[in-house]
Amino acid sequence: MPRPTSDVQAFEAHATDADLDDLRARLAAARLPEAETVYRAAPDPRRWEQGVPLADLIDVVNYWRTGYNWRSFEERINRIGQFRTTIDDLGIHFLHRRSARTDATPLILTHGWPGSIAEFIDVVDELADPKDADAPAFHVVVPSLPGFGYSDKPATTGWGTEKIAAAWVELMGRLGYSKFVAHGGDWGGNITTVLAGRFPAHVLGIHTLFAEAPPGLTTDGLTEVERKWTEETRDFWGHRAAYAKQQATRPQTIGYSLVDSPVGLLAWILDKFAEWSDTEDSPFETISRDRILDDVTLYWLTRTGASAARIYYESHNSLDPELRVDIPSAISMYPRDIEKCPRPWAQERYRQIVRWRSPESGGHFPSLEVPEYFVKDLQEGLAAVLAANR
Repeated sequence: MPRPTSDVQAFEAHATDADLDDLRARLAAARLPEAETVYRAAPDPRRWEQGVPLADLIDVVNYWRTGYNWRSFEERINRIGQFRTTIDDLGIHFLHRRSARTDATPLILTHGWPGSIAEFIDVVDELADPKDADAPAFHVVVPSLPGFGYSDKPATTGWGTEKIAAAWVELMGRLGYSKFVAHGGDWGGNITTVLAGRFPAHVLGIHTLFAEAPPGLTTDGLTEVERKWTEETRDFWGHRAAYAKQQATRPQTIGYSLVDSPVGLLAWILDKFAEWSDTEDSPFETISRDRILDDVTLYWLTRTGASAARIYYESHNSLDPELRVDIPSAISMYPRDIEKCPRPWAQERYRQIVRWRSPESGGHFPSLEVPEYFVKDLQEGLAAVLAANR
């Protein structure tokens, strides 16, 4: 296996004690609004009709200030292996975990918003060195999107999904991976689709949680379940996507609150974990407070609330309607995800679907909600992709 080029430098995460003390002081001094006017006793999903309920937020803020341990997360990502490289004058941060297996395939995992590399830290080891000797193994690369985490913040416009996909090809090449497989959900799924469509010479195949059909397709011939999916997706974009409109049109305005107020940042992100997870009342039914706070604290310490929001400004509704994916694709549509594409629609863009799954449980964050199933699904999906290349 070729060695990484000299353009790649090791990186270690370490927040200053002053930054952590400042965070706790801001949490202690937070000014909170009155309770929502749709207050109900838990558990009840209707409690969230106006956003994060006051009682839930106070509970998480108190834990964040007095119980949460950021140093534990730092130790975990440092142990996996962190690096940075500069591509098109922008510093890109990534995790890199090489497998001990000689038959391992390079794999790039791309997160979305409001996610981060924190989405994948619980699954990297099993993907790299699976307990089941018959499962495929991967050299795992997990980059931070431009403007997210420890990647640099773009100072100019232009860092949309097309440019990010090209940067990922360059990144993998620098690590000695001229051919690789790719996975993503949310923006990561969009970028994975662009990777597959634009760079088939480098991408062996993909596994994605995001399948966006070309425009103009009708519901004729769809099953009842598939029709329901289209209705739910239309309802989401029509009635529950104000966050996306805000970040696509005025990311700088919301960015001031996200960078200045940890409670504001927490509420903005926690709202999505609650609404988009496969739970009946609280995201903490399936995802630990620590894991969500790992994600939120990473945004806070890196001051990336505004810069991360700008991916919507750069790329919202920008996937090329003519883009087609001809390489092998494995697609999973989790039942409580926010966008679900019927297979007949997906086949209009993804021309070689080698595996299609509709899991029984899970939402927008399956690597956190159902990590064991997620790993198995990803392994089996990429195994099918690799088999189609033989």
